[in-house]
Amino acid sequence: MKLTIRYGALMGAALLFTSAPTFAQVDPVAAPVEAPVVIAPAPVVTPPAPVVTPAPAPTPTPQPTPAPKKVTTATDALKPGQFIWEKRSGYNNTLRVVAVIDIQRLYVFDGDELVGFSTVSTGKKGHSTPTGVFKILQKKEYHESNLYSNAPMPFMQRLTWDGIALHAGKIPGYPASHGCIRLPYNFARALFGATKMDQEVVVLASLSKPAKPKPPVKPEPPKVDPVPQQPEQQPPVSDQPIVTPETPPAATPAN
Repeated sequence: MKLTIRYGALMGAALLFTSAPTFAQVDPVAAPVEAPVVIAPAPVVTPPAPVVTPAPAPTPTPQPTPAPKKVTTATDALKPGQFIWEKRSGYNNTLRVVAVIDIQRLYVFDGDELVGFSTVSTGKKGHSTPTGVFKILQKKEYHESNLYSNAPMPFMQRLTWDGIALHAGKIPGYPASHGCIRLPYNFARALFGATKMDQEVVVLASLSKPAKPKPPVKPEPPKVDPVPQQPEQQPPVSDQPIVTPETPPAATPAN
């Protein structure tokens, strides 16, 4: 069926309702509103993580102990016969001289400051240089050995009375002396002019072995020519004969 609404009919119905008696107004009853149904999502169940036992750490393979590295110093750059000396107008302290046999070096300090260092040549096999703490007992600008064919020993500084000294000599790069400590010529001259009598000189076998102090050195006794003995005094010989007194006779006992 086709429904049609006309304007006139609509307006007439409006008038009809206008003239109709009024009724008590009744609040419209609201239709109940159904609460929306909320569907909760299904809980997500996380499966427990599998327990993984760590593999045992591999046992380390022991490594051989590396050999200790050799301690190098600035002097290792020096060639046999070379040296370094810091020229100064004066020194604040008595110089300290230290010779090290295994590396064939000699160091000179002013307090804690290094003044110079040099290559040296110490005693060869069978004539080893003694180690310890020594004192400069004698200084001679030129000296000749009393033991080895009057060998020259320029700028000699005696450490012992049995022939050990610092002096200028040949530096081949290895121990070659008869026990003395040979120095390059110009270094020996500079050191001779800077040291004093009775000051200490330390001689070490190596840097890892400290020197043991030596007992006090007794000064060399002065050489005195022996006094010729005088002949024993004899009593003067007399021309008179020597008379021995006679022995008196024994007394006869009385009866």
